[in-house]
This record gives sequence, C-alpha cells and structure tokens, in this order.
Amino acid sequence: MLLLKKSPAFFMVLLLALLVGCASTSQQEGTGEYFDDTVITVKVKAAIFQEPTLKSAEINVETFKGVVQLSGFVNSQADINRVVEVARSVEGVKAVRNDMRVK
Repeated sequence: MLLLKKSPAFFMVLLLALLVGCASTSQQEGTGEYFDDTVITVKVKAAIFQEPTLKSAEINVETFKGVVQLSGFVNSQADINRVVEVARSVEGVKAVRNDMRVK
C-alpha cells in the first residue's frame, strides 16, 4: 500500500527529469531545436542542389540553433557568394557562417 502512495510522486520526478534533460543550453540543443536544425539543413541542401551551376556534392551544410555553417570546395568566389545567398534565402536561417574554399 505504501508503494502505491509513492508511485505518483516517483513518476512526477521521472517526468521532470526527462523534461529537464531535453532542455537546451548554450552548448547543446534541445530536442525541438535539433529537429528544427535538421529541417533547415535539409532545406538548404535541397536549395543548393537545385542550383544548376553548383556542385552540391562538394558543399557541406551543418546547422546549430538556426546558424548554418557552410564548408567544402567550389570553383570560384562567385560560387561561394551564390551558395551563401541561397542559404540565407531559406526560411528559418538566422545566420550563415562561410568556411568554403576555392579549389
């Protein structure tokens, strides 16, 4: 009988621990932010892929808290500028960090 009285309190503590574990910090994303960043990454990659002048296989895209980081190699500075422009045009992108290099 004592176990039944303590069960609701145990489950409330467990639920609270799970919710706190999903919260974001400045160094780590929460579950919702991770999902949002994954969607942004996919949208940016798709937008780059649809650009006929860009070789998307050599461009890497990562997103953390809405900030897109671009890396990889392209043929010219004009290609770098175009990739950055395409990434900025995607909904949900807060900023773009450009670490791409010209071959």
